[in-house]
Amino acid sequence: MPVLTTPTWDPTQYLKHADHRSRPFRDLLARVEDPATGGPPRIADLGCGPGNVTALLAERWPAARITGFDNSPEMLARATREYAGPTPGGGTLTFRTADAKDWPPAASDGEPYGLIVSNAALQWIPDHAAFFPRWIEALAPGGTFAFQVPGNFTAPSHTLLAELCASPPWRGRLGPGQGLRFPGGVLTPADYFTRLTDLGCATDVWETTYLQLLPGEDAVLDWVKGTALRPVLTALKGDEDAVRAFTAQYRALLRTAYPAGPHGTAYPFRRIFAVARKPAA
Repeated sequence: MPVLTTPTWDPTQYLKHADHRSRPFRDLLARVEDPATGGPPRIADLGCGPGNVTALLAERWPAARITGFDNSPEMLARATREYAGPTPGGGTLTFRTADAKDWPPAASDGEPYGLIVSNAALQWIPDHAAFFPRWIEALAPGGTFAFQVPGNFTAPSHTLLAELCASPPWRGRLGPGQGLRFPGGVLTPADYFTRLTDLGCATDVWETTYLQLLPGEDAVLDWVKGTALRPVLTALKGDEDAVRAFTAQYRALLRTAYPAGPHGTAYPFRRIFAVARKPAA
């Protein structure tokens, strides 16, 4: 799948499938224990996006001090508008600009986090596992680092996109060496387990494939417009003819790979999950 360093995000498009996109995060939270802190926990959400799943943290821990971090101005604006402020349990929900590669910043108070989570964001960071030691260090003793990432980069939705980018006439604008790269940064579940266990964490790693039924015409195209297709749309921004031409070719490929049925279009959605608990002592 081609990736730009900084895609332009569209919160409205992303949230069109909010129920399906938030389900893995709900399943992740179901295996996260309460933060081991003496008071209201401090929680960080890395790659918070439009804030809809960050708000689920406030539902689970209403007294917590929660900060969502993202490097997309569009996503942060939506999150701040919709969710920022005090929470009913006396906690707070705030959003800040940050790049996960540079996180955590030097905190003025030096207070560690009880929980650091990331939902469908680490796949955009090359060699993200190299940052695990830093993030684990930012946890309080007994704190938890939990994340989920897509594991469907070999699915037709992604392989067809990569092949199209590398084909004429697109390879001159979208192929390798033209500002887009092809990631292989998502590790296997076993690799994540090893990396986190080697850091001394009690680790739980698993994978799930959700068979989602997407509604509407060209449902898979509509899905990837919110995520995988964003780098291409960013690269072609300002050239509407090119956007229409590329989208038409990609649409035809997806219709063959994912034929619509009488009830919608079935789209397998594989995810990889990890929950790592730092030793209490």
